[in-house]
Amino acid sequence: MDHIISDASALDAEWQKASASGGNGDCVEFAPVGDGVAVRHSKAPQGPALLFTRSEIAAMLDGARAGEFDHLAGQA
Repeated sequence: MDHIISDASALDAEWQKASASGGNGDCVEFAPVGDGVAVRHSKAPQGPALLFTRSEIAAMLDGARAGEFDHLAGQA
């Protein structure tokens, strides 16, 4: 599995972003791709995407739910 897709817009994927991202377009988007999940920046739809396994995404979401990354968003 190639983990870097140089042009995310070339993927046949339905992209989704969090509703909390607001209207400024400054967010991360996710899309199911095969057995994995692609991640891209919404302001660069033709830019690169990273492809993760579903278990990698699940581990990240579990960590986010537990507050492990809150310090990265300026929320101590």
